[in-house]
Amino acid sequence: MTVDLKPLSKRLLSIDVFRAITMLLMIFVNDVGSVKNIPEWIDHVKADEDGLGFADVIFPAFLFIVGLSLPLAIKKRIKKGDNLFNLISYILIRSLALLVMGFFHVNSENYSTAALLPYSVWMLLLTLSFFLIWLDYPSNMSKAKKYAFINAGIVLLLLLAWLYKGGSPQSPEGLKPHWWGILGIIGWSYLVCATVYLFLKDNFLLVVIAFVAFLTVNILSHSHLMPFEIWVIGDASSVSLTMAGMVISVVYGMLVSRSDKKLLWLVLTLSGITTISLGLLIRPYTEGISKIHSTPAWVLICTGISILVFELVIYLVDIKGKPNWFKAIRPAGTSTLTCYLIPYFLYSLLAIANIQYPQFLTSGLAGIIKSFAIAFFVIWLAGLLERMKIRLRI
Repeated sequence: MTVDLKPLSKRLLSIDVFRAITMLLMIFVNDVGSVKNIPEWIDHVKADEDGLGFADVIFPAFLFIVGLSLPLAIKKRIKKGDNLFNLISYILIRSLALLVMGFFHVNSENYSTAALLPYSVWMLLLTLSFFLIWLDYPSNMSKAKKYAFINAGIVLLLLLAWLYKGGSPQSPEGLKPHWWGILGIIGWSYLVCATVYLFLKDNFLLVVIAFVAFLTVNILSHSHLMPFEIWVIGDASSVSLTMAGMVISVVYGMLVSRSDKKLLWLVLTLSGITTISLGLLIRPYTEGISKIHSTPAWVLICTGISILVFELVIYLVDIKGKPNWFKAIRPAGTSTLTCYLIPYFLYSLLAIANIQYPQFLTSGLAGIIKSFAIAFFVIWLAGLLERMKIRLRI
């Protein structure tokens, strides 16, 4: 029996599923990091070690997915009639939103006990401000009401910035750049890659050249052959991961339009195996495998893993038609930013109420199960909010 590929428009479903799986695992690894006595392979590998833990492949997979979905999002806006100015504005606004959230999240890691508000209260209000500013407000809501909520969120955000104190109680400091955090890194990577795609479109050769150029910067940086760091892209690790997703997106679109499923499986399989092999090959010469240091071996191996996992998701969702297998986690793929921010509400509320997990849930297998339960609970909440038309959109 022959099985035809679904039309290209259906591909969004497989990307949503891949994104949902990745977000589920991201929430899990973020929570399980505080659990004691878990197998070492689950957690992040330490900065001074050469290796790859399960947690080390989750964020790069998300960056890869950003690249997968980016061409579709831009083409959709072009189809709606957006001109170049509209597209550039769209890219800049999305990037800025992610950078702002990432900036505040990073500074929260340095929050001082000298601040007026307790950390949990400040974080709860910060997350509320994000929702007020970037909520996907109903189209039938009056503009006056919508902008009243948005402006209230902006005022609250500015107030929290003014109240913020970081550093030690002896020498407190205000908000300042440290690193950009998960959302900020996504923001910079999206800005660069979306701009690249805006001008290269689906020109496969040029998209591949762009990916190779960014990967070369990453390799040179970690081979100590780069005399300077390029602003915005840094060592180009995050941009390389996102560009890799873009390459696969362009390839997939090209092969789906030709209904060449045999070549599709061959290209995806070889791409995944080749990038993993290249990562292992350059591992000894470019500071090993390290997520913390974003080495080329880590970039390439995680790219290869992401390609192979995406290939499996395509097969299950687009070929076998099994999206219902992932129905329970669907909101993590459609309300992803909402899903990501809900834990900040959850943990803040638990801290304010002084509720702690029973001791047996903070260690070993019970702790791992608890972290999975938290991840599923967060996704269920996101689904509940989605049904209530409450979701973030940038």
